[in-house]
Amino acid sequence: MGPEDFEIPAGHITDTRPYEIRWHGRGGQGAITAAKILAQAAHLDGYPGATAAPSFGAERRGAPVSGSTRLSSKPILLVSQIDEPDMVVVLDHTLLKDPEVLSGLRPGGWLVVNCRQAPRQLNVEPGFNVATVDATRICRELGLIVGGLIIVNTAMLGAVIRASGLLDLAALTKPIKERFSNRAADLNLAAIERTYKETTIEKAG
Repeated sequence: MGPEDFEIPAGHITDTRPYEIRWHGRGGQGAITAAKILAQAAHLDGYPGATAAPSFGAERRGAPVSGSTRLSSKPILLVSQIDEPDMVVVLDHTLLKDPEVLSGLRPGGWLVVNCRQAPRQLNVEPGFNVATVDATRICRELGLIVGGLIIVNTAMLGAVIRASGLLDLAALTKPIKERFSNRAADLNLAAIERTYKETTIEKAG
């Protein structure tokens, strides 16, 4: 898929507005890194507009942090914080207790969560598409652990692509291999492939 095929459900993208993804995690989980990798992959996949940035929060370990990715079939000039995302990605399901996490999510938008529960078990208000995957388990099984912390950020990219269909899974290969050493790259790509396959989706309506 490329920019000429940029079709998002419910008319969420126009010629003047990019598709906006807001990432929520905790310091040390790599939410902002994942946002950047997705933007790089989209650029390599043919999107003229693909940007990523931190949004708010301190990067200290365990503190809530947020990042953003914007994708568009045209160059992007926006640099502001995302207030009305088309997709919200949550790396730590306990963050769902914070009303700010779902704040502004557009009707018909996607909520993608790292958790053991099925989408309907999250009891999210009607009107949102929900995708869940136990990325923590997958990454633990693969040994993606740094300093005792299970790293799920790259794995969640598989769930994001499965839910959104924004780009091909293969587009992530080059950014991952550029960022990680050979063994680490292989582990991250394996995690992405597994989350892509194991993501459970429940669409609104």
